[in-house]
Amino acid sequence: MEKKTVNIRIAGSTYPIITEDDADYVEELAELIDKEMKMIAQESPSLSTTQCAVLVALDKADACKKATASADNLRAQIKDYLEDSARSRMEVDVARREIERLNREISTLRNKLADK
Repeated sequence: MEKKTVNIRIAGSTYPIITEDDADYVEELAELIDKEMKMIAQESPSLSTTQCAVLVALDKADACKKATASADNLRAQIKDYLEDSARSRMEVDVARREIERLNREISTLRNKLADK
């Protein structure tokens, strides 16, 4: 992909960001961070811009870590479901073979009875 520079504004400062991502996406991220920093600054006016940024960063790191743990958990569950599914398919195949064997045995016994 082609890299491009996207100028974003967060907390009154402009930052040129070099990215391969869509400009709208990067701007949306910047707006999200700017909004969260403004909320923190309004709730705690004594905090500096840097302190607000650190709090937002901690919040985003927490969300990222929890999302990663959740995704890992979902992957593990999916793996378990796939293993259960494979096991069930094998059990179904065994049951079908047993049914076929029993049907052949029934057929053989019926033929023997018919011959008597």
